[in-house]
Amino acid sequence: MSLVDKIKDTRTFMEESFTELQKVTWPDSDQLRSATLVVGVFTVLISLVIWIMDKTSDLVVSWIMGISGA
Repeated sequence: MSLVDKIKDTRTFMEESFTELQKVTWPDSDQLRSATLVVGVFTVLISLVIWIMDKTSDLVVSWIMGISGA
């Protein structure tokens, strides 16, 4: 494949990509705001669950270490 063919293929790819991007239905500001809020809330909730699991496992390990005298 020559350099000219690669350049033509790249141009074709870029043109097709642009055409496909024009077909996309982009979210409006209300949908975007709503989706951002949902992501933020779930991020906080998952972080809280992970923090609770971390503190619980720390407590259990500390308790076991205290029993064994380590």
